[in-house]
Amino acid sequence: MKTATRNYWPTKEWKTIEPISVGIEPKKLTELEERIKSSYKNINGIVVVRKGYVAFEKYYNGYSLLDTHNVASVTKSIISALIGIAIDSEYIKSVDQKVLDFFPEYVTSGEDIPKRAVTIKQLLTMTAPFAFSWKGNQGGKEPLDRMRRQRDWVKYSLDLMGGKAQSGVFQYSTAGTHLLSAIITRITGKSSREFANEHLFKPIGMKEIPDHEIKSYTLDNVFGKNVTGWIKDPSGNSSGGFGLTLTPRDMARFGFLYLNRGNWNNKQMISEKWIEESTTMHSETMIDKTMAKYGYLWWLREEAGNSMSLALGDGGNVICCNPEKDLVVVIASKIVKNSPDKWPLIKEYVLPALIN
Repeated sequence: MKTATRNYWPTKEWKTIEPISVGIEPKKLTELEERIKSSYKNINGIVVVRKGYVAFEKYYNGYSLLDTHNVASVTKSIISALIGIAIDSEYIKSVDQKVLDFFPEYVTSGEDIPKRAVTIKQLLTMTAPFAFSWKGNQGGKEPLDRMRRQRDWVKYSLDLMGGKAQSGVFQYSTAGTHLLSAIITRITGKSSREFANEHLFKPIGMKEIPDHEIKSYTLDNVFGKNVTGWIKDPSGNSSGGFGLTLTPRDMARFGFLYLNRGNWNNKQMISEKWIEESTTMHSETMIDKTMAKYGYLWWLREEAGNSMSLALGDGGNVICCNPEKDLVVVIASKIVKNSPDKWPLIKEYVLPALIN
């Protein structure tokens, strides 16, 4: 799909506009806000970008546009972008390169063929074999709490991989995305945070993520209220699957980059080929009796003839990219238990509000 011609790029600031000017019915947005206030108490901010302009932006629970939010697994889609940049820059040969190529010091059993066969692509598509079960959103057993207690998160993740676990089947794994972050550090000599600041965040106007020391790996410091910047493991690797904090407007910038197929102000930040591969289905899984499609650390969705890519995080953190409608929807949420699904807000209010 050909990208739209832009009058400006929001590298320094987003321009705001009345919704009707970019083909959005204001009445539906009023209904959207009413629904948020009545049923979605953990939403802290929402931004709707249409045709390159911020057409709707609201904040709740005392938050403002300057505040950052722990975006949880949205971090995974950022890691996907960084792997694409690393391949574009020839740090990585291809997605078919073996994971253990990057960890030559790691000793594995000669009989553990599945572990030695795992590729970067399998980590990107959540089809690598890991020694735990995952049951969609019905109470999986991914041992994240155990990971935070380890001195070496990378070795722990490598130890979990392979063995008798089944390869080629979707199994959501943050351990796998942490290995991708460690690979970025191995090949570039920079943490994912540093690499992202230089090659992704700063060039498109996102705020530079500062380095924060993490004094202890308590639940609040790793997953909760004390998360700042981009957390790192005890070895200095940026967490590959969670622990990044962003403002909603910067979340929208990242979504806008993907909406424009990796192009930003006539410069190809990420190859169009990578964007295409990332937002094409490579695996799928059943969630709530519905088949969910997955690309390279992006969830994929079809709705009313529109193909959408979504970066999703716990609590209802969302970046939704809809190229057909030139639309980006961002939701920043507090991470709480049993958070209501945010997709109905997009499906029932934002999409029906589009006039043209």
